[in-house]
Amino acid sequence: MEHITKYEMQRSGEPVTFSSGPIPDGIFEKMQGRSYRENPWIAREDLRYLLVGHYGFDGEPRQGELIVNERIAGELLEIFQELFECRYPIEKMRLVDVYDGDDNASMADNNSSAFNYRLIAGTNRLSRHSLGLAIDINPRFNPYIRPDGQGGTVTEPAGSEQYADRTRDFPYKLEETDPCCRIFLEHGYAWGGHWTTVKDYQHFQKIG
Repeated sequence: MEHITKYEMQRSGEPVTFSSGPIPDGIFEKMQGRSYRENPWIAREDLRYLLVGHYGFDGEPRQGELIVNERIAGELLEIFQELFECRYPIEKMRLVDVYDGDDNASMADNNSSAFNYRLIAGTNRLSRHSLGLAIDINPRFNPYIRPDGQGGTVTEPAGSEQYADRTRDFPYKLEETDPCCRIFLEHGYAWGGHWTTVKDYQHFQKIG
């Protein structure tokens, strides 16, 4: 592994680990036909497998995993260590392959994830997730809101409509004053909550 940090925060008798390295063969096999498919833009060698600690909604430390672009692997470890140190709550962090690469299913389960070779919802353009340069945090509470082409809007994932009104106060809401948003912005990431045509409150992506 390229970077390894272990925290003596015990859960089930095991330390929480922060590490980055090449994608293990077993993990890459599970990605085939789900989050990964052969393409001209991103290869296995361009990606890294991260283990990151996070605190669940129950306040207990958990071990999460992500696939990200190797360009941002090191700084994402720093970001998630900062979030861990301030006990920022993230419900779950599983590879999207657990959901057969289905982004809607992953979001509906409030799963925070990064790499997934897919299009931007409602378009024919590749998402920054396809390059491993974006990550979604607590997506059920921080939905993606886009025009439906008929004067209305579509809120994703289904079931998150109540969280589309950002004037309301509710737990796990990402806004500029939130520690997670602040830390990502300080590290040079763009936040989808700042966008105008669409709003993607769960979404952070590397600029440049």
